[in-house]
Amino acid sequence: MKYLIITVAGTATRFNRDTKEDTLKCLYYTDNSKYSLLSQLLKNCGYYDKYIIVGGYLFDKLEQFANNELGSYRDKIELVFNEHFRDYGSGYSLFKGIEAVNEQGDVTFVEGDLFFNADTFKQVYDSSKNVITINREPIYSDKAVALYINSDGKPRYLYDTNHKTLIVPEAFRAIFNSGQMWKFASSEKLHEAVCTLTETQLHGTNLEIVQAYFGDMNPTEYDVVSFSEWFNCNTVADYEFVRKLM
Repeated sequence: MKYLIITVAGTATRFNRDTKEDTLKCLYYTDNSKYSLLSQLLKNCGYYDKYIIVGGYLFDKLEQFANNELGSYRDKIELVFNEHFRDYGSGYSLFKGIEAVNEQGDVTFVEGDLFFNADTFKQVYDSSKNVITINREPIYSDKAVALYINSDGKPRYLYDTNHKTLIVPEAFRAIFNSGQMWKFASSEKLHEAVCTLTETQLHGTNLEIVQAYFGDMNPTEYDVVSFSEWFNCNTVADYEFVRKLM
């Protein structure tokens, strides 16, 4: 069984500063719904047995869009409501998505405000291993999630919720800007990783779950896939840029 989890629960405060009415940024488009980030994401990720989309803010709009605009995927889509989209962190949306994974298989997780190259993503899809993704953007503490590989070859993630500075606490072999998508080759191990976390951790960022799963892995257990075309759409201006690439 192949699962794809997409999280789109957030309120998109920065994005909605430049819209006429509040919207989910993953549903935003200017000319045709097929050019929304969600539609493009599904197209670029390819075929999965089940698509789990976790929403919260404007959930009724998400349901309506799925029913009216995602017809070719609709029978494989499961919409999951995150009732704590305002008061918990991004990790809780991922947790809710993982709860909906009820068969053994692999699970790919993608944040719902990304645009990326489909050909590169196929490397994630085709890999038989766990997958960590990176991009070629510079690392700035106010917007990037940094991934470093420590001296033992184990992946570690850094992110400053205050958007100030990042501190690498140990010697490292390499450091990258995270691509914010991951493939968990074992749904069973993913569920086990979630069970090791405290309630406070599950209410934090999705990196808590990611780190719990990947933290003890040796380099032979995971692939690193690098995206040359990768964009995080935080604003309408970001969307207008990637629209030209669709």
